[in-house]
Amino acid sequence: MKIVTILGARPQFIKTKIISENFVKLGITEIILHTGQHYDYTMSEVFFKDLKLRNPDYNLGINNGCHGAQTGKMLMQIEEILKKENPNLVLVYGDTNSTLAGALSAVKLQIPVAHVEAGLRSFNRKMPEEINRILTDSISSLLFAPSEISVRNLTSEGIVKGVHNTGDVMFDVVLNTINTIDQNKILTGYSLAQKEYILCTIHRAENSDSFENLNEIVGGISKLADKGIIVIFPTHPRTKKALNQFELLPKMSNKIKMIEPISYSEMITLQSNAKLVITDSGGVQKESYYLGTPCLIPRKETEWIELVDAGCSFLTDANSEEIFNVGWRLYNQQTVDLVSQNNIYGDGFSSNRITKIINEYLNN
Repeated sequence: MKIVTILGARPQFIKTKIISENFVKLGITEIILHTGQHYDYTMSEVFFKDLKLRNPDYNLGINNGCHGAQTGKMLMQIEEILKKENPNLVLVYGDTNSTLAGALSAVKLQIPVAHVEAGLRSFNRKMPEEINRILTDSISSLLFAPSEISVRNLTSEGIVKGVHNTGDVMFDVVLNTINTIDQNKILTGYSLAQKEYILCTIHRAENSDSFENLNEIVGGISKLADKGIIVIFPTHPRTKKALNQFELLPKMSNKIKMIEPISYSEMITLQSNAKLVITDSGGVQKESYYLGTPCLIPRKETEWIELVDAGCSFLTDANSEEIFNVGWRLYNQQTVDLVSQNNIYGDGFSSNRITKIINEYLNN
């Protein structure tokens, strides 16, 4: 049996780790196709090395152009590779342009699609990720939902066949990785102490492509830094470019530590030891929850609404006053064990469930 796995972005590299290892154990041939959506060393190659993933069998190098052009290029090239490889199944992850292009290419060739992280909804169709999710779910044969809310979202859209509540594969990888890291060495390297800093990541187009939103976020985190709180800010290439274009760097507090994007091991170490995480990343929201760190989300909505309902994540919108007020309160509150109080996304064996279901599907 042969599967083509289509990847393109940092969170997808992380999600595939244990699933790919399980395919080897099951004797399933996996062809890894990297679209190149995240392409530079800090956003791509470093994750393959850090997570000990084998190199992709194909790398398309498609990383520029608007959403339509990028997706179109991916469609054409993925289709040719699927014709050549003739897999029994195509596996896609998440909600990127790579996800949608992979699913569309497969279904046009009558190849079944399996979607990991199915059923997420922000209910904001202005987000390209929301369109990618809805379309991918509508054409998938196997839908692996990370939570009961995701299953309900699919049911409300009339999607019930092939739906499985497996839990979240990112939880598996966090548990598999966190105890293998020399966290003290990483913290010392960044001159940080446990629970004495805020970690901030911003990358979504709705924030990084908007002067108004990015200006508000910069204002909020600058107010926190000016209160004497260390704010460490691994800066996504998209965000770094926007900060320069919008001339926002002079407005940013000089007490904020801007650094280049970091490896997975470094990232989960910084999340685990931060007092607070500020992010618009869905993956970082979940990782922060698994690592017991409260999370502030400078967006109007989140796909991971379970974390907000459970009091683990907090929506503020891109509003500097709200970011400062909520951030200051969370930074100064007592730390609690978030995971033991809220077992939301399974038990850390989601990847095993997914690969077992795929194996059974392929052999029936």
